[in-house]
Amino acid sequence: MSAGIKDLGTRGDSIVGYNCVVLVKQVPDTKRVTGQAMNDDGTVNRAALPAIFNPEDLNALELALDIKDQFGGTVTVMTMGLPTATDVLRAGLFRGADQAILVTDRRCAASDTLATSYILSCGVKKLNPDIVLCGRQAIDGDTAQVGPQIAEKLDMPQITYVEDLVSLNGETIVVKRNLGNGWQEVKGQLPVLLTVLDTANEPRVPRARRLMKCKAAKSRLEVEKEAKEDASIDVDAVCKDLEANGLLIRQWDLDFLEADMQWCGREGSPTKVHRIQSVVLAAKESKEVEPTQDGVEAMIHELIVDHTIG
Repeated sequence: MSAGIKDLGTRGDSIVGYNCVVLVKQVPDTKRVTGQAMNDDGTVNRAALPAIFNPEDLNALELALDIKDQFGGTVTVMTMGLPTATDVLRAGLFRGADQAILVTDRRCAASDTLATSYILSCGVKKLNPDIVLCGRQAIDGDTAQVGPQIAEKLDMPQITYVEDLVSLNGETIVVKRNLGNGWQEVKGQLPVLLTVLDTANEPRVPRARRLMKCKAAKSRLEVEKEAKEDASIDVDAVCKDLEANGLLIRQWDLDFLEADMQWCGREGSPTKVHRIQSVVLAAKESKEVEPTQDGVEAMIHELIVDHTIG
């Protein structure tokens, strides 16, 4: 159990809650893709797109908060990314998470899913969780690989496509997973990793009281940045005060994680982008349809005659 992480006690007859770790990601808003969305080397130009909380990670966070509400324990949100990724960690604190951890290191740059899952697995090990939760997939990659890869690296059972928590009793969890054309109830032993669907729940909105309190949460990097602009700021004193009030976003680098550098960043990423091709679809001809009932019916009739539909 790492420093600052609350001890949840033992299982059996003295269950005092579950230690949930939620892996979240700050992703570019793919609904606002522009021509500058990709760099020449095939990586995402994240500076060119607005950053948002990965949607299904919000569902994973909501499930963790539900577990905390019902059974007690703690919820820790963790992300790997640039210093600006503290925005999604604060959003997690606004919704009810107890603590936040930012894994940030220049040597993490250009990590593919294999390297990312290795680095995050090193972070999860530091927390010794009962349940690890993450969204099914991130909208900037749509691979759905990171969660299962983390479970594999931790030698931890995994249950994917989780849509509902059926029961949680001691060391045993039962969930319902969506198979697309049906459902399956799966029983597993803790510790376990769950990947959560967007149909699992409706993420809660931040509570005003928590938002007012947690908007002051900062990482040491953010305090150091403020200190460069205001020499009167004592970085150590501010961080100590933030920690005392549960508002310090912890920063972990690869040295703290004791990560093997051959599995991190570009060197640890076997996925390589060889070519990027921009595909632009242009209509050869167009036809204007009157926005009336007759206009729509005429369009449908024409499509049926052409065997486009029907």
